[in-house]
Amino acid sequence: MSDTQTKAFTLLLVDDEPNILNALKRLFRRSGYEIHIAESGMAGLKILEETPVDLIISDMRMPEMNGAEFLEQAAQLRPEAMRLLLTGYSDINATIEAINKGKIYGYIAKPWNETELSLTVKQALEQKALRDERDRLYALTQKQNAELKQLNATLEDKVKQRTKQLRLAHKRLKESYFASIPVFASLVRLREEGGAEGHSKRVADHARAVAEKLGLDSEQIRDIYFAGLLHDIGKITLPDEIAGKHEGNMSFAERDQYRKHTQTAESILMTLEPLQNTAQIIAAMHEQFNGKGYPKGLKGEDIPLGARILALANDYDKLLHGQLLGEKLSAVDAIAWMRESPRYDPYLLTEFIQVLENEGETEGSVRELRLRPEQLKEGMILSRNLLNSDGMLLLAKGYVLREPMLSRIQQFARQEGEHFVIHVEADRMEEV
Repeated sequence: MSDTQTKAFTLLLVDDEPNILNALKRLFRRSGYEIHIAESGMAGLKILEETPVDLIISDMRMPEMNGAEFLEQAAQLRPEAMRLLLTGYSDINATIEAINKGKIYGYIAKPWNETELSLTVKQALEQKALRDERDRLYALTQKQNAELKQLNATLEDKVKQRTKQLRLAHKRLKESYFASIPVFASLVRLREEGGAEGHSKRVADHARAVAEKLGLDSEQIRDIYFAGLLHDIGKITLPDEIAGKHEGNMSFAERDQYRKHTQTAESILMTLEPLQNTAQIIAAMHEQFNGKGYPKGLKGEDIPLGARILALANDYDKLLHGQLLGEKLSAVDAIAWMRESPRYDPYLLTEFIQVLENEGETEGSVRELRLRPEQLKEGMILSRNLLNSDGMLLLAKGYVLREPMLSRIQQFARQEGEHFVIHVEADRMEEV
């Protein structure tokens, strides 16, 4: 126990013999404790009425009120204080009875050994410190729960009924936190208007399908699916004039407020320990593979895998329903736009497109292969524009590869590094 901790503790010493009180006082003052003394049980109770203490040491044999009786009444006045009984060997049976009856921490036999006595007091105070910390953490948890309820109570009028369902779900979380998911999802649906109706469910289904295709474990798949369902929950706190507006039409102030919705979602969900992974996925869903996203500007694989998957499913659905560009795109055009954008993980984008193809959503779109330069063959057709690391166009989409261009590409790839790949159409080659 450090000196700082020791000085924080207050002791009450009760004994009808002044010489014993003085001996105890000298011993404990060396340890830095704050000391109060009383020469009778009544005097000790009076001190306790006015002064909080951490530990009480009382002699067993005192006139009018013995130590056991005094400590029993002291427990009612200061239940948080630790209690020790000072006793002679002849009083041992009465001491044991007092310990059992009065919830006394322990007893100290007279004459005492100063080292053993100091150690006993130290251990009692350490136990009290642990108990106080437990009570502090419990009170903090209660305070945080109260703050969460207050947040729910301040939601807009049209979600008040849903908030009641949310509070009910929170009460059931002790048995199963999954009970809260449908309630949260129903709150999200209140923000889905017009063509966006069902957006969260579609995003969740697509994201889960990609996670399953990648062979992720059941917990990862579940967290990603929940993130799809709940990724817009932070928007329920936005004013209608911002929530219903296309981001490109927002003022700087509105855009700044809007972009905090993922952080709001994270703060809501992080209070539920089993949903912390889901909260982290949502918090990073607007990060971009090229490092130009928000809120932290994460880049590449620094972005959580679940967030990279969620970004694909979310943007694809928004492209189809006109929420990302302000106009609705076909599935083929949406995929083409996503292929050209540097914001997505290229490998995951390929997996996502295959999921869409398996679901029959992309009939007429072009399947492609990702190849290293040495894997290229004459007659292969570029399925994407070929760009250098600075974004400059080298070859246009649809270009048919021939010698000597193949050799030039391979030479250029050695300069660009091992991450240089070329995308070609999988189902078509021109005759050489």
